[in-house]
Amino acid sequence: MTKTKLTINENGSLKVEGEFEIVDKNGTPYGLDGRTLVSICRCGLSSRKPFCDGSHKGHFEHEALAFDLPPKK
Repeated sequence: MTKTKLTINENGSLKVEGEFEIVDKNGTPYGLDGRTLVSICRCGLSSRKPFCDGSHKGHFEHEALAFDLPPKK
């Protein structure tokens, strides 16, 4: 099985690569037409939510550097 990779893009979207399924709140899958790479909106400005349309450019800032979470409770 191929790992799914999520990349938090600086000042932008969440890139999803690999084999994955994206479903809505009811569990209904989005039609991805065989895509193995999509970008998910993090800024809330996209007209194609949950997918990124580039609307964040100049309106969203996040350095996107990794850090360790505290120990699981």
